[in-house]
Amino acid sequence: MRAVVVTEFGGPEAVEIAEVEVPEPGARQIRIKVAAAALNPVDAGVRAGGFGGAGRQLGLGWDVAGTVDAAGADAGWRVGDEVVALSYGPVKSLGAHADYVVVDADAVAGAPSSVDPVHAATLPLNALTAAQALDLLALEPGQSLAVTGAAGAVGGYAVQLAARRGLVVTGVARERDEEFVRSLGAAHFAPGGVDGVDGVDGVLDAAILGAAALEWVRDGGVFVGVIPGAHPASVRGVRTDSVEVSADGARLAELVALVDERVLTTRVADTYGLEEAGKAHARLAEGGLRGRLVLIP
Repeated sequence: MRAVVVTEFGGPEAVEIAEVEVPEPGARQIRIKVAAAALNPVDAGVRAGGFGGAGRQLGLGWDVAGTVDAAGADAGWRVGDEVVALSYGPVKSLGAHADYVVVDADAVAGAPSSVDPVHAATLPLNALTAAQALDLLALEPGQSLAVTGAAGAVGGYAVQLAARRGLVVTGVARERDEEFVRSLGAAHFAPGGVDGVDGVDGVLDAAILGAAALEWVRDGGVFVGVIPGAHPASVRGVRTDSVEVSADGARLAELVALVDERVLTTRVADTYGLEEAGKAHARLAEGGLRGRLVLIP
């Protein structure tokens, strides 16, 4: 099969299409025939060497939508099931950017029925990150939350999920995104966060503003970032933390249900063939995307 890999770190030119053996699922694993797989900033980080693994072949791709092609013992899924999954881990020999991918069965959920696989492939990593970050924040209904990067993939899901939890959300994004961010459920909007954010109970920092966004939190509030271990130190009694996404099929199934209930909005910026993975990385590097780029084998 074909798989997108890097064998040397670098820019988009480091992306390779390799011919590799089709992986076999073990016990409590399934193999998915990939219909679509989203490209995320973490893939660019792996490609550039941000997570280590020098001297190894590293596979790319965390998000996958497709069809169960084979199942190991006690997997709990049947061949032909349409699914989505998180192929967790930055340092792995094969990822979801391939014709087939093997994942643990407990990382899998049934695919949403209301969107196609291309849109479904944008859900697992970003929505799980948003949901698990909100868990860390542990805010109560009626409390205030500022979400930076509110028009982005993680931030957009966070706004929708936070509003559903009854939080009073201020979306922080570029001025041109105000209408969109408010449509996601933000009660307030701050362009770039320069003005309009002060004394909130919590911040979910999807834009990685760091200490600047920490200043918006009231004394004794809470701040959660999206880069594991990279959150700023506590000040003024503010609890600071960062989310490290984990594969969770049961939670993913809840998020799939919210897609089908029209609570969560999936967004696709553009699609590329698997063989165009390098071009997709180059487009990601240009920035300015609203929604995810998706590779289609």
